[in-house]
Amino acid sequence: QAPLVESGGGSVQAGGSLRLSCSASTYTYRNCMGWFRQRPGKERGAVAEIDGITRYADSVKGRFTISKDGAKNTLSLQMNSLKPEDTGVYYCAAKLFCGDATYTYWGQGTQVTVSS
Repeated sequence: QAPLVESGGGSVQAGGSLRLSCSASTYTYRNCMGWFRQRPGKERGAVAEIDGITRYADSVKGRFTISKDGAKNTLSLQMNSLKPEDTGVYYCAAKLFCGDATYTYWGQGTQVTVSS
């Protein structure tokens, strides 16, 4: 089984909302986790990260909200006011230790498509 499993992707019209969920094991549910996305023809980049505080890419500030549920070992991303440029594959990731420069655990990704 993949260390992290995303769900909730799909197709939506511009202005709509989606909620992504990432199911982790007791080992891969870490203090420092994040959501990344890879848009068509672009490199994968961070969308939102949480490690006690939350950080967002400028392009999603005010529209996306990252949250964690320790009781369910789940990381979520609420996406509102979606735009066509939000289209891409969204990945959940977790760092083994918060001080690490890179993320250790990754999900397989879930597709989000926003049509105009």
